[in-house]
Amino acid sequence: MPSPTPNAPHTRPAPNGKTAMVIGAGPAGLMAAERLAGDGYAVTIYEGMPSAGRKLLMAGKSGLNITHSEDLETFLTRYGTSRARLEPHLRKFGPDQIRAWCAGLGVETFVGSSGRVFPTAMKASPLLRAWLRRLDDLGCTIHYRHYWTGWNDADQAVFKTPDGEVTATADITILALGGGSWKRLGSDGKWMEILLNAGIKCNPFKPANCGFELDWTDHLIDKCAGSPVKAVTLTCGDQTVRGEFVISKTGIEGSAVYTISATLRDQWLETGVGTLTLDLCPDRTLDDVTNRLSKPRGKNSIGNHLRKTLGLDATKTALIFEVTPRETLNDPTALATAIKNLTLKIKKPRPLDEAISTAGGVAWEELDENFQLIKRPGTYCLGEMVDWEAPTGGYLLSGCFAQMPR
Repeated sequence: MPSPTPNAPHTRPAPNGKTAMVIGAGPAGLMAAERLAGDGYAVTIYEGMPSAGRKLLMAGKSGLNITHSEDLETFLTRYGTSRARLEPHLRKFGPDQIRAWCAGLGVETFVGSSGRVFPTAMKASPLLRAWLRRLDDLGCTIHYRHYWTGWNDADQAVFKTPDGEVTATADITILALGGGSWKRLGSDGKWMEILLNAGIKCNPFKPANCGFELDWTDHLIDKCAGSPVKAVTLTCGDQTVRGEFVISKTGIEGSAVYTISATLRDQWLETGVGTLTLDLCPDRTLDDVTNRLSKPRGKNSIGNHLRKTLGLDATKTALIFEVTPRETLNDPTALATAIKNLTLKIKKPRPLDEAISTAGGVAWEELDENFQLIKRPGTYCLGEMVDWEAPTGGYLLSGCFAQMPR
């Protein structure tokens, strides 16, 4: 099935006599609707919420990171164990195609300093409005407040609406119902029980791109909650990332934590313990840090000594004091080792509903190479309801946009 043509006029295509039902008006569902309509299907979209793209709009409040500009081979590595299943689709509709698609909607994009790609206006609402206009031009119909509750004995899709129960059928059904986080935006994950009852294997939801809880002292919370810890590396197992994170009242969150969250979460699930190692001076060697700390500090406090010799700010210093024994603070060699290998013991991930995204969902073995349910031909599962995950940075949206029966 063809991808959208970025700059072509989107007039109503010649009908092919077939119908398609798309359940879920998030990014994966809307993109599927556009592609099917462009191929001549009469498309009807059903959305349980009063409006479309609510999670997309929430993601765009601080700047909609729509994809990433890094080279495609590096880009593909971000999909971990699901790379083999997603790669053929990402090669057909990857970052370059997404930017062209945005341009076709009249939404210009730019590459930020981190390589992330954003709409020039930064927000999601202009893109979503243009997208919905295009779908209308293509003849798509959207029914809001139509909450899918499964199939009846006649194999019709059943929807709960303010006016009572309605049913629908189509030649193709697209399920794009989201994952298990941010329930208030529509992704409540209740579809999983429906599919399990239909004999379709689904793996339990797990938080992805999530924060983690630690037992901070009240002193650290009062002094540092909300403060960023910048220019650090985080290591868990064999994964190391560089970036920054934020100290929260309950633990840690932020981009670097989200990047390493899958490894840290799985370590915690497997062992009951999650260990994160920080390097607070990643641009200095251990010998350099040791030599600088070994200089006489005179009447300077340890905090001032850390600031003057290593340039550590108050937040990094407070973090060192929080987790480092007093005897280590007074030993330059031991303190240098601690600064380069500061260990944090996490209690657990933050609750599932707070996670930016979720792992778990429809198991890959239930789907063919085009996301069709093997046990239910003609029905496809797309987007976050499938068991894959990716870090923040535009990879999640890119993965949702690329998925489509072809």
